[in-house]
Amino acid sequence: MDINHLNAFIEVARHQSFSLAAEALFITQPAISKRIHQLENELGTPLFNRINRKVTLTEAGHALLPRVQALRNELEDIRRVASNLSGNLQGFLVMGTSHHIGLRRLPPALTHFNREHPSVRLDLHFVDSEQACLAVERGELELALITLPTELPEQLQAQHIWTDRMHIVANPDHHLSKQSALSLEELVKHRCVMPGKDTYTYRLIRQALAPYDSQLDVYINTNYLETLKMLVSAGLGWSLLPHTMLDDKLATVQTPLTLQRYLGVIFHRKRTLSNAAKILLSILEYYADHLD
Repeated sequence: MDINHLNAFIEVARHQSFSLAAEALFITQPAISKRIHQLENELGTPLFNRINRKVTLTEAGHALLPRVQALRNELEDIRRVASNLSGNLQGFLVMGTSHHIGLRRLPPALTHFNREHPSVRLDLHFVDSEQACLAVERGELELALITLPTELPEQLQAQHIWTDRMHIVANPDHHLSKQSALSLEELVKHRCVMPGKDTYTYRLIRQALAPYDSQLDVYINTNYLETLKMLVSAGLGWSLLPHTMLDDKLATVQTPLTLQRYLGVIFHRKRTLSNAAKILLSILEYYADHLD
C-alpha cells in the first residue's frame, strides 16, 4: 500500500476538501484525486462522499481512518529506523513551531542546521502550541517546538529547552508603568490585552490572577504575541509577555507576580526520531546553553 495514497486519504479527511489537501501536500488537485481513486480501487470501497462540492467520509472511510493513520505512522517509523541504521541524513524533517519560538528562538539553530546539513529539507509548520501537540500525537509532525503544557497525553514526551521569564508590561506612558509597586488588586482595575483563551500562556496569567478573575477587563484576545506587543505599545492595555520581547516600546510593570513558562520539544514516545531530528535537537540545546 503506497504511503502517498495513505497521506492523501488522511489529508482529505482532515480538511474535508481535495483542494486544501492538495495544498497541504504540495501537489495538484488532480494528483490527489488520482491517489484517492487508486486507494479506493485497492480497498474495493469508496472512502468519501462527494455531494455538491462537499466532501465527507463514508461509513467505510470513518472505520478505516484511524487504522490508516496508525499504518501511515508505522510505515514512516520503519523508514526512519532504516534511515538511521544506514546513517543517512537526508529527506524531509516535518516539524511544527509556535510563531513566537519561530521568530525569537529558532533562527540561529536553523541557520546552523541548514549550513551543516543542506540535504535535509525542513517542512516547517507554524501552529499554535495546543494544535501542535495533537499533530504530533496523530503523526502529522515528527516533533514540535512549543510552549510546554503542564500535562501531556501519555504517548507524548517533552524535552525542556528554554525558560521564558514573563513580565507584566505596558506602554511607557501608561499610568501603570509609573508605579513603583502595584498590587494585583490595582492591576486588574486597568484594561488588558491577552493571549488567546485556549493558549497555555493565557492559562498561566488567569491562574496567577484567579482571586480577581471576575474583575479582569480583557479588551482583545489574540494568539500572536507579536500582535499583543503592538497592542500594548499602542496603549490599548497591559499584558503578559516574555523577556525576549522587551524593548524601549514597553515598560515593565512592578507587581508581586513572578511568572515563567517553559518552551521545548514535543515528540511521540513510541516513534523513532530521525537522525535529522536528533541533530536538530542537539543544535537547539547548544544554542539554549550559549545564547539564552
